[in-house]
Amino acid sequence: MTRRSLREQATSAQVHAPASASTPRAGEPRRGVGGMLGDVVLWIAALGGVVCIVLVVLALTAQITLIMFSTGSMSPTIPAGSVAVVQRVPASDIRVGDVVTVDRVDELPITHRITSVSEGASAEERVITMRGDANASDDPFPYTVTSVRTVLFAVPGIATLIVAMGDPVVLGGITVAAALLVVWAFWPRSPASRRTMGSS
Repeated sequence: MTRRSLREQATSAQVHAPASASTPRAGEPRRGVGGMLGDVVLWIAALGGVVCIVLVVLALTAQITLIMFSTGSMSPTIPAGSVAVVQRVPASDIRVGDVVTVDRVDELPITHRITSVSEGASAEERVITMRGDANASDDPFPYTVTSVRTVLFAVPGIATLIVAMGDPVVLGGITVAAALLVVWAFWPRSPASRRTMGSS
C-alpha cells in the first residue's frame, strides 16, 4: 500500500465520520424567544430584589429613605411627581441653601430650602426658616428642629409608579406573576427538551 493510498483512506474516513455530539448541526432549533424573555424577566426580578434589600439596609444603617413630592413648591429644582433620596442628619450639620425635609406634628412633612439658621435652646437644637424654590416668600413660621432629613438627590416622574406599586391589586398581580415565573423556570423539562437546549 502506497503513501498516496493511505492519505486517500484517511481523508475518506474524515469525510464520512459522524458529527460530534457537541458540534451544533445546521437547522437544529435554538433556544426560543420565550426562554430568552424569561431569562430577562428573571434578571429584572432579581435586580429589583437586590434594590429592595439595599434600601432596607440603608434605611437601618444610614437612615436613608425615600420621600415623594406631590406639589410643585420646589419646582423647577424638584418638580411634582419626583421621588427624593433623603438622609436624616443632626440639625447642627445643616446650612443655608440645603434642601431638607422637616417632620411636623399632626401634619405632613415639608421639604423646602433653608433660608436661615439660628441657635436653639440647646446645643443640638436649631431654629430654621425655609422657602420653596417656586414660592415668593418664606414659610409662615420657623421650624425648631434637632434633626432633619436632607435631600441627597431626586428622580423626577417616578412617584406615580411607586404609588401604583403600593396598590394591593398591583402587588397581588406582581406576586402571582413572580410565582408563575419561578415555577416555569424550575419546572422539570423532558429529556428531548433538555437535549435541544443543551445543543443550542
